[in-house]
Amino acid sequence: MPVEIAKPYLDPHAEELLAAIPAPRKALFLDRDGVINVDHGYVHKPEDTEWVPGIFKLCAEAQRAGYLLVVVTNQAGIARGYYSVEEFMAYTRWVHEQFALKGTPFVATYYCPHHPEFAPGCECRKPSPGMISAALADFEIEAMNCAIIGDKKTDLQAGLAAGLMKNRLIYSANKSLFYISRELDL
Repeated sequence: MPVEIAKPYLDPHAEELLAAIPAPRKALFLDRDGVINVDHGYVHKPEDTEWVPGIFKLCAEAQRAGYLLVVVTNQAGIARGYYSVEEFMAYTRWVHEQFALKGTPFVATYYCPHHPEFAPGCECRKPSPGMISAALADFEIEAMNCAIIGDKKTDLQAGLAAGLMKNRLIYSANKSLFYISRELDL
């Protein structure tokens, strides 16, 4: 039996952000751990957060180019019991607030709370396209005009499976975000 995709965290300003960009929209999908924040392992508290250098500038450039910013993140720490959905949501709210303060608000964070050992029927855990496909439908986003930045091959596999163009799948490991913004032509 398939495991249901978790309900995303919608930014309080999502309606305003969506109203500013008519459909069909384009989006920059970002993995969280390793792309937005340094992956120190199961990060879920503000005091454990270290931003990846250049992330705020990259997001500002993407927004100026007309992209919605959407986070898609596997969060097996929930399934493993390291933190609860409520703790994850509180942290996600804080992350959204930090980006909004910098003038680069996210529209939503889609997350997979499952671990493959405990939920083998999961359709949202990357490399499955469930989170990206849900965002495409929820916000009238056209896959052909999107890009994804991820630090693992599963991030890129999810983008490809959701219909993103192969040349818009950006593997961020060992690349500076400055280089990535040039690669995306922002």
